[in-house]
Amino acid sequence: MSDFVTMAEMGRVIYTPPSGPPQGPGPNSAIYRIMGEANIFRMISDFYKELEQSEIRHLFPPNLEESSQKSAAFFVTILGGPPLYFEKYGPPRMRARHLPFEIDESARQVWLRCFEKVLEGADVKYQFPMEHMEGFKDFLKSFSAWMVNKA
Repeated sequence: MSDFVTMAEMGRVIYTPPSGPPQGPGPNSAIYRIMGEANIFRMISDFYKELEQSEIRHLFPPNLEESSQKSAAFFVTILGGPPLYFEKYGPPRMRARHLPFEIDESARQVWLRCFEKVLEGADVKYQFPMEHMEGFKDFLKSFSAWMVNKA
């Protein structure tokens, strides 16, 4: 069974953000070299703990551990590490994987706030290189904008 569903199968109109897919460079690959895989997995685990307490909790499966692990594998690659996500789950195609979930701008803002909270003190908690924080946050903003699929 495929992870992907067609728009007809969902029975709804899918909104496409006018900005299109994320533009510009991704996060700096030095982030992975400085943080390492374990710190990225810890950061994403903490992020999912925030999501678990948020008003968008209903968009996630009952057990968030698998989602956290998948997301961490994605972020390892995005931040300059090995292609863990691709090796385990295939091509990311994140927008397609998120289409079954109705994600509006409000949900996106909650998601970003959860990440913002986790990134407070990230230099100490996860050895996040602060000189790359602005670029990472820019990536999160453009990436999350592309996940919005409901007007």
